[in-house]
Amino acid sequence: MPFTRPEPFTTRPTLRGTFGMSASTHWLATATAQAVLEHGGNAFDAAVAGAFVLHVVEPHLNGPGGDMTGVFVTAEEPDKPVVLMGQGPAPAGATVEHYLAEGLELVPGSGALAAAVPAAVDAWLLLLRDHGTWELDAVLDFAIGYARDGHPMLGRVGTTIAAVSALFRTHWPTSAELWMPGGRIPDEGELVWNPAYARTLQRLVEAGVAASSREAGIDAARREWREGFVARAMVESVRTPHRHSSGTDHRGVLALDDLAGFEAGYETAATMEFRGHTIAKTGPWGQGPALLQTLAILAGFEDQYLDPSTELGAHTILEAQKLALADREAYYGDTDVPLDYLLSEGYCAGRRELIGEQASHEFRPGTVPGREPYQPPLRTEYLPPALAGDASPAGLGVGEPTVAPAGETRGDTCHIDVVDRWGNMVSATPSGGWLQSSPAIPELGFCLGTRLQMTWLEPGTPSTLTPGKRPRTTLTPTLVLRDGQAVTALGSPGGDQQDQWQLPYLLRTIVGGYSPQEAIDAPTFHTTSMPGSFWPRTWEPGGAVVEDRLGEHVIEGLERRGHVVTRAGDWALGRLSVVVRDPETGVLQAAANPRGAQGYAAGR
Repeated sequence: MPFTRPEPFTTRPTLRGTFGMSASTHWLATATAQAVLEHGGNAFDAAVAGAFVLHVVEPHLNGPGGDMTGVFVTAEEPDKPVVLMGQGPAPAGATVEHYLAEGLELVPGSGALAAAVPAAVDAWLLLLRDHGTWELDAVLDFAIGYARDGHPMLGRVGTTIAAVSALFRTHWPTSAELWMPGGRIPDEGELVWNPAYARTLQRLVEAGVAASSREAGIDAARREWREGFVARAMVESVRTPHRHSSGTDHRGVLALDDLAGFEAGYETAATMEFRGHTIAKTGPWGQGPALLQTLAILAGFEDQYLDPSTELGAHTILEAQKLALADREAYYGDTDVPLDYLLSEGYCAGRRELIGEQASHEFRPGTVPGREPYQPPLRTEYLPPALAGDASPAGLGVGEPTVAPAGETRGDTCHIDVVDRWGNMVSATPSGGWLQSSPAIPELGFCLGTRLQMTWLEPGTPSTLTPGKRPRTTLTPTLVLRDGQAVTALGSPGGDQQDQWQLPYLLRTIVGGYSPQEAIDAPTFHTTSMPGSFWPRTWEPGGAVVEDRLGEHVIEGLERRGHVVTRAGDWALGRLSVVVRDPETGVLQAAANPRGAQGYAAGR
């Protein structure tokens, strides 16, 4: 049976050129990155400039108080993918005992107790120092301009603010002042400003003005972030008790020593081979290797089992994802993870044999010698006692972030990819610090993130809340290499769905021969049959969310096989962007998601 051919029509062309390509989840970030390339900057200058613009224009999806992960190659070493590690750890005061003493059963989904040490800004500045070429003021000028002079507000930002407006007015007055000026929510397209964040960035630039070199100036800005006025304001902000998603009020635990003691860094990427390609991801302190496991399971099937557009292919892919995600829950964390074993041919062959004709409704982690797999609480719904009688936070939705009245989000974020004419290539996923994460810090123009909600308060788990340990992040950019050369950088927002939405893209391009835009446009799906990474950590046994364009025949076939199908609409799932480079010809490509009419690619 041949692989399903793509639709002849695409919503946009796959861009092609030889100079440089940028793609992201917001057109202003893409345009910023491309402008940097046009003025002589490299891919790293461009990505950093675009990322700081994302803080301004997508504040409901990421912020300076959050985190990021990236994977990149340099033109000098195109065969060596490197992870940019921008995930901060739990503060020293973030102990299980403290949270239990606060009357909590789960780490909250909003409020300062959910905040890891903010790491995104330090990571971006580290990348700029070591691999960029531009001065800090030139790179940050775009974001400073949009924050100071205004930018047209996205409708989704207003929708998010509206969902938490009562929380802002009643419990988080600093957030109301920042995001509801004059007591009203700005309209879509209305110019909005964040002068406090503009001043924050300008002060970071000024911290390095007297430095002896470009690199020293960037390091001075990093120190100002970790030890200076930014650090002091963040720590002071958490001392006031405020409402959390638990429905109760708490102080945060972030301290100056936590901020001063953390620095972003570089790590070796986790990799595996699939159909002549090397797929590079973060280590198992993130969910990235779950994609590698899924591909390793699928590698033993014939092509007809790998086609996301057919009943057989969609079923097989969903079942393989469930198995890999069960292992994510059982083994992944900032600890000693047996990843080599989990990716081994023998282990994955055994996992492959568990895929039958019918959908599994069970939680089925594998067995690793000498290890006891963690069995998480399998809740289908959860409501903390303090919220009894309120609207349930369950069923917040998927895809674009939807927010319950208490402020928690089922996780979404931003993404940016850049490739330049020299062969530098970067894929990065900034996230956290959403405007609905915790009360805004007035003098800084942003709030803290909520990544600690991905840890457990039960002892003995691979991701138990532990001071100094990183929470198991969902941020999972991807780099693809062929014949020892990086050829693709891609990623998507979407919390637990990030790798699930990237997988059909990889299968359609590597196995099916689709072009980048054809693969992004094609209908997609994901499983919800695993404990969620975000508060309230629930699951839906056998759950599968599909785009209606998958077709009645395929959807009904999945239902007959026992999948509990939720139809999301025709264009609802996935927010991928991608850049591509052919090392032999130097031809570059780029594509971006049309869903939501927000992501864009640019290049020439």
